[in-house]
Amino acid sequence: MAVPANAPAAASSRVSSRAAASARTLITAEDFSFWYGEKQALKNLSLEIPAGRATAFIGPSGCGKSTFLRCLNRMNDLIDGVRAEGRLALDGVDLNAPGLDVTALRRRVGMVFQKPNPFPKSVFENVVYGLRIAGVGNRRHLEEICEKSLRRAALWDEVKDRLRDSAMGLSGGQHQRLCIARAIAVDPEIILMDEPCSALDPRSTQKIEELIGELKGEYTLVIVTHNMQQAARVSDVTAFFYEGMLVEAGPTQRIFTAPAQKATGDYLTGRFG
Repeated sequence: MAVPANAPAAASSRVSSRAAASARTLITAEDFSFWYGEKQALKNLSLEIPAGRATAFIGPSGCGKSTFLRCLNRMNDLIDGVRAEGRLALDGVDLNAPGLDVTALRRRVGMVFQKPNPFPKSVFENVVYGLRIAGVGNRRHLEEICEKSLRRAALWDEVKDRLRDSAMGLSGGQHQRLCIARAIAVDPEIILMDEPCSALDPRSTQKIEELIGELKGEYTLVIVTHNMQQAARVSDVTAFFYEGMLVEAGPTQRIFTAPAQKATGDYLTGRFG
């Protein structure tokens, strides 16, 4: 599909997206590009993501938003032939620097996937899995972290009597909140969410959205969503991607009520995408 008429010629130029003047920038992209083999997926993207806020990435399928999300914890390293140019930094540290401890990065940057992926283990072992991998063995400490994480994920009351039961017996919405609890358990600073509600029913979606609202501030959240209403409800900052470019980013209220670029308005009003 061709770029909509009047899409900004400077779509690949630097775009600042602070949620508020008081929010420090945690993640910075500067002229960042990314390739899968010969295919360029991101084109000279520049963006600032504020700490303690929820930032939503919106745009049509294949526009690069999930690719960029996965660059934030180097998940794309699992794919052969990828390469990056430009700068992508977390607290000033280049995420693509040689010698970067990727395992430590992924402890700091947790991820919740589009399809809930509980392990075929007990509810308890699902939550503390990352801690066990990190070598934590103290049972009392694991139990404390499990309860704390499940409470933060608004799931404790539903599963507190089922901690030894298989997690596979939970509902889809419970599975996703369990995955959020598992991410929280290792005490990340950032939680990435790739379409976290796309496979859920409306009631479960509402619970996840309420949870996002509760987690903001304590964590920095970055959310990919095709649901523009969801982005408007849960995010402080919205970034609109199109064909590998960042068209526009800024406070969510402004993006949805007074977008600076015609292409953004066209997408939000359903003229394309």
